[in-house]
Amino acid sequence: QVQLVESGGGSVQAGGSLRLSCAAFGYIDSMYCMAWFRQVPGKEREGVAIIASDELTTYADSVKGRFTISKDNAKNTLYLQMNSLKPEDTAMYYCAAERRGCPSYYSDYDHLVRPALPLEADFDYWGQGTHVTVSS
Repeated sequence: QVQLVESGGGSVQAGGSLRLSCAAFGYIDSMYCMAWFRQVPGKEREGVAIIASDELTTYADSVKGRFTISKDNAKNTLYLQMNSLKPEDTAMYYCAAERRGCPSYYSDYDHLVRPALPLEADFDYWGQGTHVTVSS
C-alpha cells in the first residue's frame, strides 16, 4: 500500500511563490508515475503537472512556465514549485501516484515519448490535499 502526504500549502499574494511537497510512504519506487492535480469546489479535478520515471515532464497550459514538478527518489518526495502565482491558482492541490507508469504520447516537437497530461482515472493513489489561496 502507498500513502501520500502533501504539505506546503498556504496563503500568498499574487506574484508570490510556494513549494508543495508530497512525501510517499510504503512500497513505492522511482518507476512510479507521479503527478499533481488541483480542484476547486464545483469543478472536476484537473491535472497540473506529471513526471515520469525518466523524469520527463508535462504541464497544463495554464501553469506552463510558472510551475515546476520534480522528485527526489532518495527521499521518496515529489515537489511542485509554483512561481508567479495568480488568484486563479487558488485550489486544493493533490499529489497522485500510479505504479503502472505514466500515460504517454509521442512529441513531434522534440521527438520524445513524453508523459501525457494526467487524468484522475489514471491514478490509484492519492494524498489528502493541501490548500493554496492566492489573493489579488
